[in-house]
Amino acid sequence: MWNVAQAFFPRSLICLLAIASVARAADEEANKRPAEGVQDNSFLIEEAYNQDPGVVQHILSITHQVTRVAGPDQREWQFVFTQEWPVFSQTHQLSYTIPYDYVSIGSDSAHGFDDVLLNYRLQVLTESEARPAFAPRLSLVLPTGDSDDGFGNGAVGYQVNLPLSKIVSDRWTLHGNAGATLVPDVQSHDLVSYNLGASAIYAVTPTFNLMLESTANWDAEVNERGRTERNLSALISPGVRYAFNHPNDAQTVIGIAAPIGISSHAPDYGVILTLHSSISSHARREPSTNDKRVFSSCS
Repeated sequence: MWNVAQAFFPRSLICLLAIASVARAADEEANKRPAEGVQDNSFLIEEAYNQDPGVVQHILSITHQVTRVAGPDQREWQFVFTQEWPVFSQTHQLSYTIPYDYVSIGSDSAHGFDDVLLNYRLQVLTESEARPAFAPRLSLVLPTGDSDDGFGNGAVGYQVNLPLSKIVSDRWTLHGNAGATLVPDVQSHDLVSYNLGASAIYAVTPTFNLMLESTANWDAEVNERGRTERNLSALISPGVRYAFNHPNDAQTVIGIAAPIGISSHAPDYGVILTLHSSISSHARREPSTNDKRVFSSCS
């Protein structure tokens, strides 16, 4: 009898713990707020959420913008690829950004790679009920673009951005950005640019979001007289995004936005298409499958 009890009680304890774990996972999924369904897939604003351990995100952004000038309009296509890698944990994240531009005015055109960014981001604060997420980014700007054709500055630069993110209700999320870019020794000038941005996102469902983003960039450049000037480019951009959730916490998010220039040095209008793909190396069993396995092993 004692041997039977010894065999029964450890097995029963393991089954009870397994059932409790399944119930907790199912409860957490059921209690997930709509705003938590899609969190780090914006167009113009950087969110303060590093990737979870084992999750690599691939981002492709295609932007077409039109600037009305005297004569033929200036049209620009920009293709940007970004890949984000967590380093052992969510605390540290490395990424790179590769932009390619095509610009045309009438029959004249130019195309080529712009300056590449190598990025490091530190998750200083994770989001809680009382505090926002905060993940400052430091980037090295590599002079890979041909500055003679207007792609890049032709010098190594440094960029910092300070993103804040907070879910403020079951359906609303707010983001804010502030940053600066320093490119030393461009035609004997040190160029310092600044950026500000904010967005509000409404989760219609956990997978479908309405978005409104706004950015302001004070871009420094050396003018034709050899002097430094800083021009304001401000945009407001409504958009939508939709997420497809896959097994093992993988997710694909597609989105479209329509940026509108609200300053004289901004493009007049445009369209942005994005594709975000997050791939996880950690397999996660679904609660319904767990239920079957647990009860089968306990029978």
